[in-house]
Amino acid sequence: MSWTDERVEQLKQMWIDGLSASQIAARLGGVTRNAVIGKVHRLGLSGRGAPTRVTRRRPAAPRAPRATPASSTPRRETASKKTAVAPAPEPEELEVISDPDSQANLLELTEQTCKWPIGDPGDENFHFCGQRSAPGLPYCAAHAKMAYQPLPSRRERKDRPRQFPNRMIG
Repeated sequence: MSWTDERVEQLKQMWIDGLSASQIAARLGGVTRNAVIGKVHRLGLSGRGAPTRVTRRRPAAPRAPRATPASSTPRRETASKKTAVAPAPEPEELEVISDPDSQANLLELTEQTCKWPIGDPGDENFHFCGQRSAPGLPYCAAHAKMAYQPLPSRRERKDRPRQFPNRMIG
């Protein structure tokens, strides 16, 4: 299919009227949406009218509420009788023994040493724990307990207010 002068004029008019490339392709016939977009681009057509909107049908009348069986209790009553969720246990404090002999710098770390950073990386005293790491983990047993804490269940997270420890809110 070639673009004749007549078809180009039809294309221009439909484009200005705000028809989409798909709509123009369907009305012209024999061309694809991409062909219409390419031709519009080559012609330099940029100004458009308001795009046509497909109107969606709205329901004529609202639906009637569902009938509830006599044996069931209304939702309002069951919602007020929520079960209390126990607060999440506070993480237990673990005593980490800092052995000056096991402290390691970055070059001394191996597969078997704890890679828990201690101190500020910009300080002269910055080091890693360096104790023997737990099998399959990068940390010793004490630091692994601090790093890998179990997640609270979904219900517990939902009922607990969100906490933003390091941000100013307000």
